[in-house]
Amino acid sequence: MTSTFTEAELRTAVAAAIRAPSLHNSQPWRFRLAGGAIELRLDPGRRLPACDPTGWAARISCGAALFNLRLALAVAGAPAEVRLRPEPAEPAILARLVPGPPRPATPTETRLYAAIGRRHSNRLPFLPEPVPAEARHRMIEAARAEGGWLELVIGSTAVGAVAEIAMSANRVLDRDPDYRDELARWTRHGPASDGVPALAGGPVAEPQDLLPQRPFGDQRRAPGRDFETEPLVGVLGAPGNSTNDQLAAGQALQRVLLTVTDAGLAASMLSQPIEVPQAREQLRRALGRFGSPQMVLRIGYGQPGRPTPRREPADVIDLVLEDT
Repeated sequence: MTSTFTEAELRTAVAAAIRAPSLHNSQPWRFRLAGGAIELRLDPGRRLPACDPTGWAARISCGAALFNLRLALAVAGAPAEVRLRPEPAEPAILARLVPGPPRPATPTETRLYAAIGRRHSNRLPFLPEPVPAEARHRMIEAARAEGGWLELVIGSTAVGAVAEIAMSANRVLDRDPDYRDELARWTRHGPASDGVPALAGGPVAEPQDLLPQRPFGDQRRAPGRDFETEPLVGVLGAPGNSTNDQLAAGQALQRVLLTVTDAGLAASMLSQPIEVPQAREQLRRALGRFGSPQMVLRIGYGQPGRPTPRREPADVIDLVLEDT
């Protein structure tokens, strides 16, 4: 077993980590090699005060980045052991990865790692073909493997109930001028390394839409290209809602999203019913689940979409310290 990670391993892992999703593509993470361990840190300068006042979304995003770090290291033959929040006096350090016993990557790790570059949120209408039962089972198992749960909402009545909760939450958020201003600030109309390009934002919402959409762009959909009337909706959750639960939920979310991508499917995320506390509790009661919902997903067969940009790995690596 090796005792330290190298700078090369750090840079390879970070190149994968930055492909994780984040609210408004805010990318709230930083990485450091300290004493041969890789540290994942929360970047307070990229918090979204109006949309994410508690830091929940930033921690979910960092959990997703952590899962990509783990995958990249495993595929490189240098699997890591993870310690969440290892320094109570430094809460910005969300995780420390230390080298574990060497082993070959598993076939699942190899497939999921290969899906990292292909995964992106697809905000376009999906095709009407149903998601096969085998793919649904794989998604549920992916969440469970990371200590989370995924409830797939089946049937028009159940989907309609979740959709109404999501729409109601979206209306609450949209009444906040600070929320609208923050959304506008993270919408990009030209070259950028963060935020959501207007061309990737999906078509403008229309009254007949079942699920809410964020107004990132102003493109109109073609006639007859409405969103699906009965989408496959999944609610991802964790046993609780502590910081550690949120980090675990982020890892489960990314494992589910990569499993979706590996199955040839597409997904988009709806966090509005999680951002509004009353809506989150309504969602939990509607599902009849213990624990805490952490994200709502829409899953299906998608047209080719547009990935959002990312900063370069060098821009999110703070410092490389030599092992002493």
